[in-house]
Amino acid sequence: MADEEKKDTTSENSNLEITNKSPTKEEKMENESKPRLPRIHISKLKVFQFATVVLALLLVAVMLLSLRGGSISSDKDYVAEKTVAYLNENFGTTATVTSVEEKNGVYALILDIQGENTTVYVTKDGSMIFPVVIDKNANEEQTPSETQEPAAAEMAKSDTPTVELFVMTHCPYGTQMEKGILPVAELLGDKIDFEIKWVYYAMHGKTEVDEELVQYCIQTEMNDKYLDYLSCFLKDGNTTACLASTAIDTAALNKCINDTDNEFNVTSLFNDQSTWLSGRFPKMNIYLADNEKYSVGGSPTLIINGVDSGAGRDSASLLEAVCGAFTTAPAECSTNLSAAAPAPGFGYEGTGANTAATCG
Repeated sequence: MADEEKKDTTSENSNLEITNKSPTKEEKMENESKPRLPRIHISKLKVFQFATVVLALLLVAVMLLSLRGGSISSDKDYVAEKTVAYLNENFGTTATVTSVEEKNGVYALILDIQGENTTVYVTKDGSMIFPVVIDKNANEEQTPSETQEPAAAEMAKSDTPTVELFVMTHCPYGTQMEKGILPVAELLGDKIDFEIKWVYYAMHGKTEVDEELVQYCIQTEMNDKYLDYLSCFLKDGNTTACLASTAIDTAALNKCINDTDNEFNVTSLFNDQSTWLSGRFPKMNIYLADNEKYSVGGSPTLIINGVDSGAGRDSASLLEAVCGAFTTAPAECSTNLSAAAPAPGFGYEGTGANTAATCG
């Protein structure tokens, strides 16, 4: 037995010696003739970009899924239907299809998931879903995280600061900001010129378009009731219940809605899909001039005294941002408001992150 163990050890050592033996002259020449891969140098400035790409690739690897039932159909509507059914069944989502188009040999599906538009890509036979796509033609020197933001303009101070919040009524990040700024608007009252305005396009269908008409008219025609209505609406988005609870004059409201609709062609623009932004989102032109003036891109966008504010979405941060615009801050600016950011979406339960996420 001992002889066998010794024999095995000898064999093992023999193998090690063969493996570690110095290469012959011929082997060196052969190795030197082989093409060598270039060394890759990643500068410190590229580390974050590299990490971002790796994370994206990992997400693709984890989320790349095979639909059940084998090959289905090359019909894009059928593929979209089966994709949504698969996602809803396996991930507990309530996704619906907003649009589907062929793009670079795959189907690009715009899905409405809990009021937020998300793009996923599906192979034409419906066998694979890609939740992340990296455009290899994109400028490798320019990623969203590295985009140079223009220097913030200096905010002019005033006796009555102007506070304009651009949102979409059903954007979860817009409602998050609205819940954060409501206590500020209620606290400061007529010491500020506060107004909710609409982003120049809607991302959440006819329901959002109709609600923006409703809120525009309440704010302009019955302004003393607007904050009460908005506070109610942000609970669960129930327009009918909030109109009743705030005693809105529905006859006056409907007249204003009809007049505003005709003035800004709201319904006609919604019905004519050829006018939609990128063929996907209906235009909302009520505040178009202000959107262009401030280069508004998404919901929410907060403008204070004509300057885009980077304030957080909690009430304390928003109060500080608004009070910084006063020539002489009033006593209310010393009030302690919540430093917890509200949760995105409808409802006042829970908290969220002071994210910079937007719809659009």
